Amino acid sequence: MGLNDEVGRRLKQLRQADGLSLSELARRSGVGKGTLSELETGRRNPTLETLYALTTALGRPLSAVLDDPSPGIAAGTAGVSGSAVTAVLLERYEDESAATDVFRITIAEGAPQESAAHVPHTTESLMVLSGTAVVGLPGAPQTAGPGGHAHWPADTPHVYGAPDGEVQGVLFVRYPKSPSSSG
Repeated sequence: MGLNDEVGRRLKQLRQADGLSLSELARRSGVGKGTLSELETGRRNPTLETLYALTTALGRPLSAVLDDPSPGIAAGTAGVSGSAVTAVLLERYEDESAATDVFRITIAEGAPQESAAHVPHTTESLMVLSGTAVVGLPGAPQTAGPGGHAHWPADTPHVYGAPDGEVQGVLFVRYPKSPSSSG
């Protein structure tokens, strides 16, 4: 089963488990009903921005719709891409208070990517492996180079940029647990 099919299957399962119609999830997420239908049937390639909009509307972490990470996953494995960021899920860790998704990311040189707000109290932390990243809140971005890191609230719009060349890093996204996020 390919990424599109698997993401679509999981989206549909989560939507139905929450008792939501296509129209209601489309309304809550701001994603068109036709786009959502095509995603659920595996006929459309999901973008990072669209998946975050849908999983946020469902109150779930991004990893809820991605393939389970494989042991020994290699960098360069196909991931999900946004306008500037490509992310490959490496691991998902859960405890009583939160779920943490760990991604290997590439930030392409050039225009920054703005990410919409995630569920309340979500945070992100980036450890930079190579390049110089400009990340965080649009009005107060942080710069981190190789071996450096940045941490910001992700329950508000935030940005990723690589003004001086491609950036490689490891991104931790920590989502608080809520009654609807188990699963």
